[in-house]
Amino acid sequence: MSETLHYVCPHCHTTNRIAREQLSNHPDCGNCHQPLVTGEPVALDADSFAKHTGRSQLPVVVDFWAPWCGPCRMMAPGFAQAAQQLAGQAQLAKLDTEAYPQVSAPFGIRSIPTMVVFKEGKELARISGALPAGEIVRWVQSVI
Repeated sequence: MSETLHYVCPHCHTTNRIAREQLSNHPDCGNCHQPLVTGEPVALDADSFAKHTGRSQLPVVVDFWAPWCGPCRMMAPGFAQAAQQLAGQAQLAKLDTEAYPQVSAPFGIRSIPTMVVFKEGKELARISGALPAGEIVRWVQSVI
């Protein structure tokens, strides 16, 4: 019997139930019919942050960043590359701490960029500092 997962749509943020083995078959959201696995980081806001980190049974890697942060901007292309490489294994997402300080405050984010891995509402690991794509992938795979 196949394992079913809750997977939050990166477009409409609806929770979908999907068999784990179907993640590699380009499934669509049951609500908005957009692709569930995009290989691109999801931009989160206060509402979607809670949905993705709390409901997804696939690990969600959140990059806490800000537009004025040079290392954050420097890491962005590598984070996007890591999202492609980790598609189907983890969902990568970004939260602008400048726009949504009330979301990042409870997590005690002291420096940015900081990446945090969440699974079903629980923090599994965190790392601060800009990393290249390969190191992001290795770190996430070591955590999940």
